[in-house]
Amino acid sequence: MNRLYLSPPHLTGHEKPLFDDAIASNWVAPLGPHVDEFELEMCRTVGVAHAAALSSGTAALHLAMRLLGVVPGDDVLCSSFTFSASANPIVYEGGAPVFVDCDTSWMIDPNLVEDELRRAAAAGRRPKALVAVDLYGQTCDYAALEGLCEKYGVPLVEDAAEALGATCRGRGAGSFGKAGILSFNGNKIITTSGGGMLVSNDGELIRKARFLATQARDAAPHYQHSQIGFNYRMSNILAAIGRGQLATLAERVAARRANFEGYREALGGLPGIGFMPEAPWGVANRWLTCITVDPAAFGATREDVRLALEAENIEARPVWKPMHMQPVFAGCRALGGRVCEEIFEKGLCLPSGSSLTGDDRGRVIDVVRRVGAEVRA
Repeated sequence: MNRLYLSPPHLTGHEKPLFDDAIASNWVAPLGPHVDEFELEMCRTVGVAHAAALSSGTAALHLAMRLLGVVPGDDVLCSSFTFSASANPIVYEGGAPVFVDCDTSWMIDPNLVEDELRRAAAAGRRPKALVAVDLYGQTCDYAALEGLCEKYGVPLVEDAAEALGATCRGRGAGSFGKAGILSFNGNKIITTSGGGMLVSNDGELIRKARFLATQARDAAPHYQHSQIGFNYRMSNILAAIGRGQLATLAERVAARRANFEGYREALGGLPGIGFMPEAPWGVANRWLTCITVDPAAFGATREDVRLALEAENIEARPVWKPMHMQPVFAGCRALGGRVCEEIFEKGLCLPSGSSLTGDDRGRVIDVVRRVGAEVRA
């Protein structure tokens, strides 16, 4: 049997004319017209005014931390239930991540955020920023978070790396806060093979980001530098691929949501099997379909299910291990943690690519059903 991957790249043919144009023009790198167009098209898609196409989502978040003035010793609130790339750039600038638990939506808990901001204000130690992560294609509750950040004067950064195409109260993921972070890694809903973008309604912030991302080269006929910069800009050829991918975003969201509904219809009635909820404030892109496996009711653990899938050449992965549980962040403060710890113990991501066929999904469903049936037999 061919291997089913969790979220493989999905090329549709829309990329080729744009890719060929970049090759024919010999404008492969650096930057170029496809980068400019990709930024404009992404602005229209997300609903923001400005964007800087970069080498990765991590680079985008790093620039956000630098431009928000994070310095050694600063606290930065961050979702605990996420991938390490959401927290690493805080440390790049010497900041101290303060990890915040999620609530039953699986997104960062606004109540814990409010408690911490109130406590920090009373102590005269305001966090330098809040990094809120849109998890598995669903946005955080930005009506709550934007109000809190405005009240306490803390910049909000939306890590929408997993959520392009999702909405929150009608607004696109990535459009909230001071800046938004997008990722086009190979497993994301659209890919440039590697790449990301920093988006914002603050034109000056994006101007500075572009400057820093091109080695902070000063305006001069020779190479002159007054600041330390980074080699973070996207190439013209990768932007061409991204433009082709972006043209099919709506279809990709529909396909991934169909995956989720197919899994839920087939597996939702099994004892002990649950699904990541969809929050009432928006529409998720369902980047990955995540189930929870309650061993007491199902009779097997999520690891039993994962290994059974692997035996059939099907890739599945546990959900993100919370950052406050990671050895590298052992010395960091955490607010709560039990909610995301329990989700981690039970959560499993199933193959969810936008090219997944009904037969492919059926293979996954059959294995999960079989594990449960064998235990109960």
